Amino acid sequence: MDSYLILVIALLILAIGDLVVGVSNDAVNFLTSAIGSKVASRKTILIIAALGVFVGAAFSSGMMEVARKGIFNPGYFSYAEVMIIFMAVMITDLILLDTFNTFGLPTSTTVSIVFELLGASFMVGYLMLSEGVHPELGIWDLINTAKAGQIISGIFISIGVAFSIGALAQWISRLWFTFNIRRGVKRYGALFGAICMTIIIYFLLIKGIKGADFGRAVNNFFKEATLQIVAYTFGFSLLLLYLLQRIWSINPLKLVVLAGTFSLAMAFAGNDLVNFIGVPITGYQSYFLWQDSGLAAEAFSMSSLAEAVQTPKILLLIAGLIMVVTLWFSAKARKVTDTSVKLGSQGSVDERFKPNVISNGILSLATGFSNFFTAIIPKATKQKIDARFSLEEISDQDKPAFDLLRASVNLVIASILIAFASSLKLPLSTTYVSFMVAMGASLADRAWGAGSAPYRVVGVVSVIGGWFLTAFAAFSASALVALAIYYGGFWVAMLLFLVALGALVHSNRRK
Repeated sequence: MDSYLILVIALLILAIGDLVVGVSNDAVNFLTSAIGSKVASRKTILIIAALGVFVGAAFSSGMMEVARKGIFNPGYFSYAEVMIIFMAVMITDLILLDTFNTFGLPTSTTVSIVFELLGASFMVGYLMLSEGVHPELGIWDLINTAKAGQIISGIFISIGVAFSIGALAQWISRLWFTFNIRRGVKRYGALFGAICMTIIIYFLLIKGIKGADFGRAVNNFFKEATLQIVAYTFGFSLLLLYLLQRIWSINPLKLVVLAGTFSLAMAFAGNDLVNFIGVPITGYQSYFLWQDSGLAAEAFSMSSLAEAVQTPKILLLIAGLIMVVTLWFSAKARKVTDTSVKLGSQGSVDERFKPNVISNGILSLATGFSNFFTAIIPKATKQKIDARFSLEEISDQDKPAFDLLRASVNLVIASILIAFASSLKLPLSTTYVSFMVAMGASLADRAWGAGSAPYRVVGVVSVIGGWFLTAFAAFSASALVALAIYYGGFWVAMLLFLVALGALVHSNRRK
């Protein structure tokens, strides 16, 4: 059998594994709020999230631009060299994401795939130039370094902006509603819910629909009629939620959380699907382009990858089914989600992380700021604010990690930040935004008390440190794997492929 055909089959098998590990990690983005607030049974939450994932995957536009030309300039690479890059990327991605899942740490699949492509293409490009290929070019002519710069800036933007706005939004919401949710929802639930539902629908139009393929006419309609749709959505939601609350006593916040879970799940599948199958599908399509050329693999230029090519719908449907099955059965998805839920829990939990010098330093700095602002706020005002944050009215019976108000804020603020960033074409990460909004909201809700704060801070710092580690590890490991395959050839590639699969199977059997 053709050795390159075997490599293509290996890439497709790795795609299945990457879908499993990718969904297990990114499930935290859309499951944390619903599971933490116990808005419904876990089975119901998974059904809604799975429906969102499948719809997002099925209607994805399938434009695999990042894998095709987003990181490296394909016209300077041959088919043989591109296959080395793709094998190195997929082997590294499978092992890296599964490692994060094993430790229960959420990371960005976008960062991992971008820096793996950057590392592998950098190494292969360097080896090409050292052998005299393209002597008129430098390494930076082969690599698109601007993308890496965008991702790094996106990390900093996501951390600061999402945490701050999440904290502010939750503080205002709690000041408005207090912890007596029943009384607050009875008075303002329909209005608050209508605002939230409008933001969620807007998020779907800007972020979710953007990655979907509904046809040019439908997509143009959504773009041109966005303001009208938003206005009608608010009016309809306000009327519907008011009637549901008054007639059937349905809590509007429950509908907000469930709708937000669906929308984030759909946007995740529709836009992040490229992170899992973009490279294998590009390798699959590249094989047929090379076969039709009749040239040797080392002589066939991959300049055709610069063109936009649609992914077959059947492959998107298969990917969607794999994602749904993983979401339903993955124990590692539950572990990653539990990490985020515990870090934002209102009550005491079994803390995973232990305090260290960094967390103690951050707490000392935060305490200093808190004392300063407390000193300048009038005593009467402080007492009124403290009364709005009283926890006395919360029942301990089957108490959720946090209530529906915080779950709604988590989903709505994450949605609007991601939608706003998308409209401005800013490189914010869904994982970073979702996690940091949840952490900011938990801080504003006074969930980090004197006893739990040291543990929560070191947990957040550990997760953030893991994000930066992702970029470094992805670049380095992918470059080393590419180096091994470049000199070792087909058999080294197959050996590393089997090692990656073996590691995945072994770690998941333990779970």
